[in-house]
Amino acid sequence: MCERKIIINILIERYENLKAMVKERRPEFDKICAFAENETEYLTAPASSRFHLCKESGLLEHSLNVAETMLKMKNTLAPEISDDSCIVTALFHDLGKAGMPNSPLYIKNISKKNKEPSVPYSVNNDMTYLSVPVRSLYLIMQHFPLTPDEVQAVMYHDGQYVDDNKSVATKECPLLFLLQYADTWSTFVLEKGL
Repeated sequence: MCERKIIINILIERYENLKAMVKERRPEFDKICAFAENETEYLTAPASSRFHLCKESGLLEHSLNVAETMLKMKNTLAPEISDDSCIVTALFHDLGKAGMPNSPLYIKNISKKNKEPSVPYSVNNDMTYLSVPVRSLYLIMQHFPLTPDEVQAVMYHDGQYVDDNKSVATKECPLLFLLQYADTWSTFVLEKGL
């Protein structure tokens, strides 16, 4: 078995472990998981077109890193927040990066003359433009009912790195802070150089 297949098998095992932890809204959770796994590129998409985890299954790896980090933070800082809310928002905060059914957001660039392309993926410009958080919410809410705190967490998880998020400044719920910090920690610490 090649090294990448071993890594993907480990990612799938981590994903299944997190999925098994969800207790509340289980039928809806199973529905969003089935949708993400079977109708989008969630399990195979990169996390970005050329930055962190720009590789096959990078989105899944990033989502797992965020979920596991978020649960650790929650257990220390906000044990009253449900594991389920953390797992759902962390696993699917970037679902929009998987694209739409039958239309991936990231398209692998083809190598030319036996040379790897300098930018591994291109953004699919044939899709209607939606920011990643908006597309994520659009996809999630068709299959899973989010609470207002969960919506806020997914929508504004990039924090003040995004100018559009200024409107939520000083109005963040604790779940949003947990997701934002777990996402930032995963991206800039755990995944740095990956």
